[in-house]
Formats: sequence, structure tokens, C-alpha cells
Amino acid sequence: MIHHDLIVVGGGLSGLRAAIEAKMAGIDVAVLSQVHPARSHSAAAQGGINAALGNHPNGADDSWERHAFDTTKGGDFLGDQDAIVQMAKDAIPCIFEMDHWGCPFSRFEDGRIAQRPFGGAGFPRTCYGADKTGHYLLHTLVEQAYRLQVKFYVEQYVTELIVHEGLCQGVVAYDMIRGGFEAFTANAVVVATGGYGRIYSNSTNAIINTGSGMAMAYRAGVPLKDMEFVQFHPTGLRTTNILMSEAARGEGAYLVNGLGERFMERYAPKFMELAPRDITARSIQTEINEGRGINGEPYIYLDIRHLGAEKILERLPGIRDLAIHFEGVDAIEAPIPIVPSQHYSMGGIDTNMNGATIMPGLFAAGECACVSVHGRIGLGGNSLLETIVFGRRAGAEVIRFFADLREKRPNARTAFAAVEKVENTMKTLADRPATVDAYALRTEMTVLMKEHFFLFRDEPTMKAGLDKLADIKDRVSKIGLRWTGSIFNVDMIRTYELEGMIDVALTVAQGALVRQESRGSHYRTDYSTRDDANWLKHTLAFYQAGVSGPRLDFKPVTLGTFELEERKY
Repeated sequence: MIHHDLIVVGGGLSGLRAAIEAKMAGIDVAVLSQVHPARSHSAAAQGGINAALGNHPNGADDSWERHAFDTTKGGDFLGDQDAIVQMAKDAIPCIFEMDHWGCPFSRFEDGRIAQRPFGGAGFPRTCYGADKTGHYLLHTLVEQAYRLQVKFYVEQYVTELIVHEGLCQGVVAYDMIRGGFEAFTANAVVVATGGYGRIYSNSTNAIINTGSGMAMAYRAGVPLKDMEFVQFHPTGLRTTNILMSEAARGEGAYLVNGLGERFMERYAPKFMELAPRDITARSIQTEINEGRGINGEPYIYLDIRHLGAEKILERLPGIRDLAIHFEGVDAIEAPIPIVPSQHYSMGGIDTNMNGATIMPGLFAAGECACVSVHGRIGLGGNSLLETIVFGRRAGAEVIRFFADLREKRPNARTAFAAVEKVENTMKTLADRPATVDAYALRTEMTVLMKEHFFLFRDEPTMKAGLDKLADIKDRVSKIGLRWTGSIFNVDMIRTYELEGMIDVALTVAQGALVRQESRGSHYRTDYSTRDDANWLKHTLAFYQAGVSGPRLDFKPVTLGTFELEERKY
């Protein structure tokens, strides 16, 4: 049994920022990560991070108030406005802090941090480092964590929370390098494990983004909030779904259909390619569905050729490299074939604006959490901002939590029992004759989610999908391990996490079926308008043992700063 005052699960931007904040206050903090922190999925965020700095010539009148309004409107008024305002206020000092810590932002000629336009924003407020912003931010925080001597346990797969009498007191983790399971006890835990993108077959997310942290908290009794709201990015590579950043459209890229038309004029004539992601993604899919894909095929073009080689190499080098290596297209010479792809999880572990959950000692931050600031569709540049703002706030909240904590000794018996429980589960998987292939079942689930809970939704399609998910949930009891070795048993991880992925998928499906309106990313062809009278509320999903799906409840959205209005672009 290993003890630290604070355990942070996940080494991406939100987890590192929480750890740094706590460490600077003298707290003994350790980060457990499935991969080396520098390889966390935060590095895949390309386009930028929002803050109302007013550096761009067209953005001198920008302000945190305008940032907060754009975010509220972009989220179709289902974001909690107090949290949105706080994020917009915190954005400016957070960017300057990252700058002072050495993040290599791109610059204007006068030396100020460069900013570019992004979808749904009234001003060019997205700060960036070429098209590798997440990579630069992540390495900056990794450096700071090492400078402060934060303790890292790398290649640790966390399986479940240790809960004693309703208090979170640590986690159980599988040590990939040495084998075996270990209890990591703590006085508080911050879950920062990222999104659930891999429950879809067409995701821009890394393989490790399976929603494991959400499933872990959910099974421990903490509700998941607004899970039906899934962001589909307009531009993923045709064959791999790898992200083609919104930075391309921010720099002036065109979306072109099979007729050679810049078709966004039909859908968002004012914003064109820089309409919010849900509108742009649905517009692309409509073009495809109506037969105007390239040569009638199910994809369209992202065209940056007119920007010229010099600008592409300066501002979009990563996009060009990815298109060359994964699609065989040099974007300087040819348009990039793209399709809408699952990208971001607006829903997650229910927290307040300081990362606290309903379980004492348990906090969450980043994409695995739902504060909620994105409402129903996150604006580009706000997701990176959320990780740093609310990672820092979660770390600060842990400091306050410790100041009021009287008993600082986790229960050893509970910790050992939690390890024994996980070991018994793994033994069951190892001993069970696998009559169902776990990998085939996973593929079936991910394809089902794309087919039944994608950009356009309706009741018959979703009901059929929910029935199929329930059947998959039943069949997961018949899977077993292919390999039973103790060292780097990735088969064990992938097999074990499947049931949690299905549980998360069921919260998405059930919430989508129940919400009888269209709002942001949740677009129903049978309820095509927003319904504030009945659905201006958050969905809460509670785990039910022995039942295929969640129990749903609701709570009001926090309003008060901006008046409700129709979302038009």
C-alpha cells in the first residue's frame, strides 16, 4: 500500500495543473497515468486556447464578458453561467501564467501572443502555437511538474476508487511494468482521465480515451451529467478520423462539396466555415446525405491550397504532416478528404466550478468532468482552456479541503479489500472460458453508437440502439482474457474496461432518448427545436447495479448573467 496526501489520476493538462497547484501549496501529491504524461491526449489538441487578450487587430474590443456570452450562446444556453463567467475571467491570467512558464505561443510582429478566429466567436481570441497548441501547453506543464518534483507513477492503469463510509480514500491501480495491483491511499483524489471518445467507431480520440474515469466515479455512486451531448468535429480525416484542426478554417480554409461549392453559405452565410462545430458538422453530413459528397462518396474536402505554402508551413505544419502520413495527401498541392468525427465529451462527472463532486474527497477536472461550461456544444479553444482553468481550481479546492480535514488516515482494511475485489474480478476473467470475443463486442458497440447516436437522432433509431446496447451489456458477462500474463497485459486492460465503456454508452443513449428537443450537438429530427419550457435542465445519470441502464434525474441550469435568446449564426 502506497500513501500520498493527494492522488491525481491522469497526466494530461487538467491533471498536471491540479497537481502543480497542490504541490505549490506543499501538499504531497502523486500523479498516476496510463501513459507518460507527455503522451497524454491533451497533446492532440491543435488549434488553440481562448482568452480575451485583445491582441488581434480585429479583437481590440474583446473582453471576458464577450467571451462569456459567446460561450453561453455557443452552448445553446445550457451551460451554467456562473462557471462560464469564472472561466472567461480566469482565462487571461491563465494564459499569461503559461506564457511566463515558457509555453512557446506564436507571436505577432510586436511580440504579443498571436490570436486567430475560431468558430462561434465574435472576436479572434484563440491563442495558439502554430497548430500544435495542446502539445506545447502539455510539455510546459510537464516541465513545471518535474521542476516541483511532483511524484509520477507512469504506466499505471487505475481500476477503481477506494471508498470508505462514503469518503474517497484512494484508488486501486494495475502496475503494467511490474505486474500486480496496488492500493494507493490518499486523503483526496482528483480524476482527470479525459473523454469517452472510443465508445464511437469514428473518433478523433486516442485509444486510451475510453471514459474509464467516468465509469469509475459512476459505479462509486457519483452521477454523470449531460452525457447525451457529444461533440462531432466537422473535420476528421476520411479514413482514420484523425483531427484536422479548426485552426485550418481559422486561417481561411474552405469546405468544398462534390460540386465545387463552398456550401456553408447555405447554412451559416455570416460565419461560413467558422460556424460552431455542431452546425458545421451537420451541414457537412447533410451535403453527404444528399449526394453532394466528392464524386458522390461520403466525404467532402477541406481545402487550404489557396493559403500558400509559406503560410501552411508556418501556421499549419502539423495538419499537413498528418494528411501526408495518414491520407497520402499533401495539403499544399491537393485538398484534404474529411468527414465529421466524434471529438469531445461535453458531459462527464458532475462537479461544481471548483471540481468537487457529491462524494467528499473526490474531485474531477477536464474532459472527464462536467462543470458545465460548454453547455451543449463546446466552442473551439474552450476545451483547452477548461483543462487549465478548472485543473487549477480543483487543485485550489483540494487545498481548502485539506485545511478543514480532521482525520487524515485512510482505512487500510478498506484499501486491502478493494485490491482483493479487483484481483478476484481479474481471476474470474482469466478463468472464464471466453464464449464471446471481447474485441468483436467492443467493435459492435462502437459501430452501434455511430449508427444510432450520431449527428441526426430520432426515437425509433435510438430505441433500437438502446435495445442493442442492453443486449451487449448482457453478453459482456461471457467475455474472458486471451492472455493471463502479469506484465504489460494490455489484453486484461482492454477486456476489463469494456463493461465500463458500455455503462458510459448507456448513459449517452438513455439521456439522448429521453431529451425530446434539439439543442446544440443533440439534434433530433423528430423534435427539431429547442424547448426551454421543458428541457432547460441538466440530465443526471445514476448507476444502478444489476440493471442495464442508468436512473435519470434532472437539475436546473444556473442562469442569471445573460438573457435567453435564439441561437443564430
